[in-house]
Amino acid sequence: MNKFRLTCTTLLLTLASSWAAADTRWLDSIAAIVDDDIILVSELQSRLDSVNANIARSGQQAPPAEQLQREVLDLLIIESIQMQMADRVGLRIDDEQLNGAVGRIAAKNNMSLEQFRQALISSGTSYLDFREQIRREMILQRVQMGNVNQRIQISEQELNNYLSSEDGLKQTSPEYHFAHILVPVASEATQAERDAALKHAQTLAQRLRRGENYNSLASSKVQVSDLGWRKGTDLPSLFADVAPTMGNGDVSEPLQSASGYHVIELLESKGVKELVSQTRASHILLKPSAIRNEKATEKLAADLRTRAMNGESFADMAREYSEDIGSAQEGGDLGWTMPGQLVPEFQEGMENTAIGQISQPIKSQYGWHIIKVVDRRQHDVTDDLRKRMARNALHDRKYQDELDIWLRKIRSEAYVDIKI
Repeated sequence: MNKFRLTCTTLLLTLASSWAAADTRWLDSIAAIVDDDIILVSELQSRLDSVNANIARSGQQAPPAEQLQREVLDLLIIESIQMQMADRVGLRIDDEQLNGAVGRIAAKNNMSLEQFRQALISSGTSYLDFREQIRREMILQRVQMGNVNQRIQISEQELNNYLSSEDGLKQTSPEYHFAHILVPVASEATQAERDAALKHAQTLAQRLRRGENYNSLASSKVQVSDLGWRKGTDLPSLFADVAPTMGNGDVSEPLQSASGYHVIELLESKGVKELVSQTRASHILLKPSAIRNEKATEKLAADLRTRAMNGESFADMAREYSEDIGSAQEGGDLGWTMPGQLVPEFQEGMENTAIGQISQPIKSQYGWHIIKVVDRRQHDVTDDLRKRMARNALHDRKYQDELDIWLRKIRSEAYVDIKI
């Protein structure tokens, strides 16, 4: 480290001397040495210019120049430490990943990638510099996530406490997307007018149940609206009681309020009752090797399938032949699996095999499989989904605190020599 600093200092002094001899002004110098890296004054000034421009655009009052310089330099120091950590583990963001990130930024601004590039150029921003800044931010984010996520622990007690809290109930509440029809009734309406309005609302509900689109029911006497997505806890009390009893496509009976009669149609919902298709299957995996080539492996898989179809125990053969360490001793049993959990070739072969049947040999990246489908079911994962939402919310709460602690830690452990 000392040798590196000496070399850098010697190099810059040598350059400075040669420029001075040529009657040329030396425009750059070292702002700080950070472990095996240096931060130049030009880098600091560039970041200060960017920060000041952002402050000006926001209309906020800028802090004193000296304070702002210290804060920005400290930010660059912490970034340098993290970038060096990324270099040590070989963390890279390739052009494909970078293109995807820039493309998503362009899409959020309702632009194509080319339109976004031209907009940056028109604003005086270098497109290449922008890309490199995004690459740097992606690297920093991955370094932070890799180091901070492992520091965050969430106990079952914390999870249960959050789920029963007011905030937890709100965050994990089901979401509903309703269409809404209101048949207005004036406060001074007669009973006959109220009865007519109720009858009209009942007719509209029947039309919805027959498949008519709610927008087609709008008229001078009927107000139609899309309520959008709303948490169950954010629904008007009139709808909150009936919402949990409805399934997608259901239409309520007319609901009375001071303003008239309401009919709601549940267009979509999330978290009410989440059912997923699950398959229970067993398999035998055979891997090609130097001893048994691809063709011989496929033939053995076909032979084992024939033996199983002729009555031999699939579980016994899995214990003897399968090269899937995780399931072989369980007779090839994979337990209940959900779509997307297994590699595509295996998933497709399993889905195309009837209950109680054994698939033809299927090739995946792992080798050759024969699959026995044991059963299928629709499984309610609503509670699992609520717990996952709660765990994510608690994780997000803790992340910034843990990040701040970790950043202070790496800053205190690094060698930093400030030169200005």
